[in-house]
Amino acid sequence: MKFSPGDVTMSQWRAIYRGASLTLDEAALPAIAAGAAAVEEILSRNEPAYGINTGFGKLAAVRIAPDDLATLQRNLVLSHAAGVGPAMPVPIARLMMALKLGSLGQGVSGVRVETVRMLAALLELDLIPVVPAQGSVGASGDLAPLAHMTAAMLGVGEFFVDGARVPAAEALAQAGLAPLVLGPKEGLALLNGTQFSTANALVGLFEAERLFRSALVTGALSTDAAKGTDAPFDPRIHAVRRHRGQAEVADALRGLMAGSAIRASHLVNDSRVQDPYCLRCQPQVMGAVLDVLRQAAATLATEANGVTDNPLIFINPTEALSGGNFHAEPVAFAADMIAMAVCEIGSIAERRVAMLVDPALSGLPAFLTPSPGLNSGFMIPQVTAAALVSENKTRAFPASVDSIPTSANQEDHVSMAAHGARRLAEMNDNLRAVIAIEWLAAVQGCDFWPMPSSAPLEAARATLRAKVPHLEEDRYFAPDIEAAIALLAAGALDDAALPGLA
Repeated sequence: MKFSPGDVTMSQWRAIYRGASLTLDEAALPAIAAGAAAVEEILSRNEPAYGINTGFGKLAAVRIAPDDLATLQRNLVLSHAAGVGPAMPVPIARLMMALKLGSLGQGVSGVRVETVRMLAALLELDLIPVVPAQGSVGASGDLAPLAHMTAAMLGVGEFFVDGARVPAAEALAQAGLAPLVLGPKEGLALLNGTQFSTANALVGLFEAERLFRSALVTGALSTDAAKGTDAPFDPRIHAVRRHRGQAEVADALRGLMAGSAIRASHLVNDSRVQDPYCLRCQPQVMGAVLDVLRQAAATLATEANGVTDNPLIFINPTEALSGGNFHAEPVAFAADMIAMAVCEIGSIAERRVAMLVDPALSGLPAFLTPSPGLNSGFMIPQVTAAALVSENKTRAFPASVDSIPTSANQEDHVSMAAHGARRLAEMNDNLRAVIAIEWLAAVQGCDFWPMPSSAPLEAARATLRAKVPHLEEDRYFAPDIEAAIALLAAGALDDAALPGLA
C-alpha cells in the first residue's frame, strides 16, 4: 500500500498490523527535507535549542559544542535503551515502526530524508528490531522502547530476521544497509513520541473489535440454546433510547436469530415472561461497548496520524518550539476505555455460560451433560470463565489515573499509557477463552433441541463441530477449549456483516 504520512486510515493501520507491505509516498519528501534544513538554520544561529544543541530533560540547560552534536544524539539513544521484559511481538513492533514513520514523515520533526528512508526500508524488508516491552511511563514519550528501535538502526541491539534474533550490525549488513549515523535532533525525534503506546492500544482495539463481533454470535447462540426470546431486540425498544450502538446490536442479534426453528418452537404457550439480563440486555451492554470502542477508535485514529515528538520544527518563521505532544494522555484514556469494554464483553458472556449450565434458568440438563452426576459436563469450564473474567476485572483498573514523577521531577506527570495499552493483549487473550467456552456451551445446548437454529447460527455451530464433537460423556476438556480459541483467533466468527468500529 502507499503510505502517506498524516493520512493513514484505520483500515490501513489494521492491515499493517496483519502484515500488509507499505511504500512511503514520495510526496512526503519535500516537507521532510525542509524540516531538516530548518534544523541546520537554527544551529547556524548559535542559540540554545532544546535537544538540538542542549542536553535532555533535567539537563536541558547544558549547551553542547558543535563538534559533539552527533555524539549527543548517539549517547541519547544508547543511554535510553534501558527497557526490560519480553520482546514486543513482531506485528506490534512493526506497527510501532509504521506509526513512527508516519510521524517523522510530516516534516516537523527535523530529521533528514535518508533517516526516514531507512525506517521505511526496514519495514519493506521486514527487519523488525527486538524491543523490550517494559520501561515506558507514557511521557516524555515512549523513550525506552523507541530507543531500542533506534539503537538497532545504529547497528546496536538485535533484529528479528525470519523469526530469529540476529545482532543488529549483522542483520543490516545482510540486508545491504549501512548503520544510521544520526544528525542533529534525529535521536530525539526517533525516541520521543507515543508510538509504542499507540501501537499496543491499536492492536488491543483491533482484537477487541474481532472478539466483540464473535461475542454477538455466541450470545445469539446462547439465547437460542436457552429458548430465549428475541422480543427484547425489537427495534422500537431501541429507537426510543437513541443510542446508536444499542440499536445496531439489537438489529444484529435479531438478524442472527431470524428463521430459527428453535425460536419458533416456543412462540406460543411459553410461561416465561422475561429472560435473565445476560440475554435480555445484550443490546444495552454490547451496544454501550460498541459506542465506547468507537470513541476509543476515534482518539487513536487522530493520535496515529499526529506528530508527537519534541521540540517541533516550523518554518516561516523557522523555529524550534518545545511543547508536550509526547504526553500520551489521550492514548491512556483510550486504552482504559478499551479495557473496560473488554472486561464487560467477558462479564456478560460468562453470565450466559452460568445460565446455560443451570437447569432452573436454561431448561437444559444440568451442566449441559445428558447424564449429570456421573458426568460433570460444563461445570468447570464455567469456573474457568469466571476466573478469567475476575482476572480481567483487576486488569481493567484505569491506568490513566496513576502517575509517577521521573527525570528528577522535570517530567513530573506521566500518562501510564504504555502499561495501559500493553495489558490489553492479555485481557483479550482471557476474553477469547471466555467466548470460546460460551461457544462450546451454547452449541452443546442447541444440540439438545431436535430442531435447527437460524442459518447463520447453524453455520457457527457447524464450524465448531468440525473441530469439537458433541460432549456425550466427560472427556479431557482442555483440547476442546483450545480448539475453539484457535478458531476465534483465526476470525471464524468475525463476520464483517456485524457491526464494528466503522
